[in-house]
Amino acid sequence: MIRSHALPLLILSSVLATCRSVRFDLQSGHTKCISEDIKSNSMTVGKYSVVNPSEGQPMPESHKLTVRVTSTYGNNYHYADHVESGQFAFTAAEAGDYMACFWTPDHRPPTTVTVEFDWRTGVAAKDWGSVAKKGQVDLMELELKKLHDTINSIHEEMFYLRDREEEMQELNRATNSKMAWLSCLSLFVCLSVAGLQLWHLKTFFEKKKLI
Repeated sequence: MIRSHALPLLILSSVLATCRSVRFDLQSGHTKCISEDIKSNSMTVGKYSVVNPSEGQPMPESHKLTVRVTSTYGNNYHYADHVESGQFAFTAAEAGDYMACFWTPDHRPPTTVTVEFDWRTGVAAKDWGSVAKKGQVDLMELELKKLHDTINSIHEEMFYLRDREEEMQELNRATNSKMAWLSCLSLFVCLSVAGLQLWHLKTFFEKKKLI
């Protein structure tokens, strides 16, 4: 009974986690990476910007970013060099952890750059304002569209989790099989060593005519 309640909560938390908005500090000469687990064929959008330390003044030259977004297999999906802000949008071709890395060039004296980063995936990645304007729908219809897409996202997430569970079970079975063979090999080696020791001792005692 507990597991039947835990699965919807797990799926719901996974759907809600597709919207991430963070604000972090980055020291010059350092790199910070943020990962997001994205399913294949899922839409994802991101927007980042450097917070101006002196509002109303031009952005200092030291407050520039280099940004790269890569897939779990190292494929490059976005790259920007020496920018104050930017955005990216793509449909994930492969499932796994996608990495957004931010880097600032080394500067003397060291500076701290504050970055605002918003990363949305799946249903949260859709521009619902544009959907409402294009379709000229009222609030109820818009909410129904959101609900429909959320249900589809949960449905896809269930299949995704099931596939991941099958992969983990297959990995466990393969690992257990290898461990069983390793245990048998270890036992065989131990018995062989013990037999050789007994044979050596017997040969030694026979040569010494002790037995």
